[in-house]
Amino acid sequence: MADGEIVTGSADNLEVAPSGEKSGRASLLDSGEDFTMLDDVEDDVDDDLPPLEDAGGGKKKDSAIKNTTKADAVADRTPTTELEEWLDVFGNGQLRKKVVEAGAGPDSRPQRGQNVTVHLKTTLTDGTVVEELPNLSFTLGDGDVLQVLDLTVQLMEMGEKALIEAGAKYAYGALGSSTPAVPPDSDLILEVQLLSADDAPDLELMPPSERISLANRKRERGNIHYQRADYAFAINSYGIALQITEATFRVDISQQEEEELLDMKVKCLNNMAAAQLKLDHYEAALRSCVSVLEHQPDNVKALFRKGKVLALQGEFAEAIQTLKRALKLEPSNKTIHAELSKLVKKHSEQKGAEQAMYKKMLGNPTDASVQKHRAKSSWSLSWKWLFGATAVAIGGVALSVVIAARN
Repeated sequence: MADGEIVTGSADNLEVAPSGEKSGRASLLDSGEDFTMLDDVEDDVDDDLPPLEDAGGGKKKDSAIKNTTKADAVADRTPTTELEEWLDVFGNGQLRKKVVEAGAGPDSRPQRGQNVTVHLKTTLTDGTVVEELPNLSFTLGDGDVLQVLDLTVQLMEMGEKALIEAGAKYAYGALGSSTPAVPPDSDLILEVQLLSADDAPDLELMPPSERISLANRKRERGNIHYQRADYAFAINSYGIALQITEATFRVDISQQEEEELLDMKVKCLNNMAAAQLKLDHYEAALRSCVSVLEHQPDNVKALFRKGKVLALQGEFAEAIQTLKRALKLEPSNKTIHAELSKLVKKHSEQKGAEQAMYKKMLGNPTDASVQKHRAKSSWSLSWKWLFGATAVAIGGVALSVVIAARN
């Protein structure tokens, strides 16, 4: 294993813990490729909302009006007169946008894949400032930022300022965040201004060092999604990183840079296989492992995951051989030992069950068939004695005739 890794946990729960970080569950991954799985969030999380600002009537309002009141309070706007200005993006009240300052027109809206820069201020619904970023840059639609930004910035015009209300599912979700500090299941209010939008650079003309750095940022974003159990988003980020590593070059590249790109590709494929396994996408995970082994036949992580996939597909014999190969490369790896032992036992039990099933299908001879066989055997014995006696008698007569003839 690579230096700085912590590999712990049962064979069924292999994740990764970065160096120096403790984890209840860890996996076989490279340093820089590894990530710690977070424990599942309890269903009974505390979802109490902070007190509402005084809306004048003192009566409780529905959730949509509650959110509007809080957001308008942040923007010092009157909710009762401008409620109709809100755009409910999905019609579920969980993601709403309101234009505070108009932009340059619909034709100036950014497109997916462009690099955009925004001024962002994020607050909780009680007015607590979470963070303020004057120049946040990201690729629109790549999953580099919170969903709320990916989904709403593409609806903004150049120069536009907007107020956005986001339910927790489009923000930091049930887990919340430590940096920035956001409690679990927290709705957010975002003040966003679109500052610029530019086409992404041509990958083929990008200097190799910049391409490696870009692929690494996408991979790291995938790791963040994986940590939060957002496996589909993780696969998307790893896929983008792979596209970056696999694009052709129209600039000079050194041997060392080629090796760095290949190493980045292998890490992305290994982590993609881990995410695909979490989603039970066994065929896709197997393809990812095979791709790694095409480049690095002795990659222990790929061999381990390939063995896991084969076992889940019922290919126990091939899975055992694959894990034995991984164990030969790392004889002291307890995780592989445990998984292999479990798999050998399971395979033995399956073979025993199959033998019992075949025996039951063939069945045992009945009593009647046994008696019939015995009767047949007795008759066969009687006829054998009869034929034998006859043969002896005939032989005796013939012998007597011969003797008489000689005399």
